[in-house]
Amino acid sequence: MNAAAKLGAYVLGLAVVFGGALGAGKAVGPIGTPAAEDHSAMTAAPVASAEHDQHATQQADSDTPGGLQVSENGYTLVPLTETIKPGEATDFQFTVTGPDGKPVTDYQVEHDKKLHFIVVSRDLGSFQHLHPAEAGDGVWSVKLTLPDAGLYRAFADFVPTGGQALTLGTDLAVAGDYEPKALPEESRTATVDGYTVTLDGDLTPGQSSKLTLKVAKDGKPVTDLQPYLGAYGHLVALRARDLAYLHVHPDGEPGDGKTPAGPEIVFYAEVPSTGDYRLFLDFQHDGKVRTADFTLGAGEQPTLPKAAPTATPSGHDADGHSH
Repeated sequence: MNAAAKLGAYVLGLAVVFGGALGAGKAVGPIGTPAAEDHSAMTAAPVASAEHDQHATQQADSDTPGGLQVSENGYTLVPLTETIKPGEATDFQFTVTGPDGKPVTDYQVEHDKKLHFIVVSRDLGSFQHLHPAEAGDGVWSVKLTLPDAGLYRAFADFVPTGGQALTLGTDLAVAGDYEPKALPEESRTATVDGYTVTLDGDLTPGQSSKLTLKVAKDGKPVTDLQPYLGAYGHLVALRARDLAYLHVHPDGEPGDGKTPAGPEIVFYAEVPSTGDYRLFLDFQHDGKVRTADFTLGAGEQPTLPKAAPTATPSGHDADGHSH
């Protein structure tokens, strides 16, 4: 393990680090300095029907991608647990403070929950979609097991009552020897617990992208997917370089009279830039939630035509040299 490929051994009992460059999809006045990456908006694209708009995303339009700030609009994600050990279940607690500096206790229910908690490893090989319980006085608690030492990113996705949807984020560091893994290669097929999920569609920067995910089991299409958090599937996309966050939801919903329970789940999403993305699909069948993961590259943005060279006298080019 060479020095360039690993972080050395962390000191014993290294505290959970909550970074200042994470946050929400419509940030105003970020705390800390955002990552020096592409900070164009990462929001679900508007589509033709009101149903698409309803299920596209919980994040509002903005110039800052989701998940890049720990604080936004006066709301701040605050850790209460200091240490996480690799491979051990930890009662991880946190709170969200509001503009008045006090813990927020009043949330809107979105997709059957008041708050969604996403934790991924920095190399995007590990993904968890968790739902903390309210412990009282604005404190949230969840059993969290991070499998290995290293760096992780956590996102709290919620809507404070009377406010706008937010995604606040934080870095987590787990003590131990750590060697980052390469991003999984681009793939459109995922297998999990005997299920095969295929992805059709492309990510085009700045444009609405239709993504169709088809679920099969033992080679047969699954036509009886079960509702999970008010939908037949949930899709989280993360930009590989900085883990900018995009949470989209499928077209249609269970019980609307026109959305089938599989095998296809259709999403509409928009990514802000070229590059690699990791996509994680949660779906429920036979009473169990499973996660299928994909790596997908976003295509090149159109290149503007170059202007014609300006003519110069005496047969010389602009640099003074003739050819």
